[in-house]
Amino acid sequence: MNILQPKQIKMSEKEAQELLDKLNISKSQLPRIFSNDSSLPDGCNIGDVIRIERKEEEDVNVYYRVVV
Repeated sequence: MNILQPKQIKMSEKEAQELLDKLNISKSQLPRIFSNDSSLPDGCNIGDVIRIERKEEEDVNVYYRVVV
């Protein structure tokens, strides 16, 4: 993994459902990431939710994507 590449973590189904419930959205409302994206962690399947952590100076910004 390149130091400039943001950290990407595959969320468990339970974690993903808790996130969706908290935000009151469905998976179809999350931004998408393609399953053939080379930055995805191993073992990602279509429908998985990915947590992306981007470090900017002292802050860590968190984003979520669904694999399509």
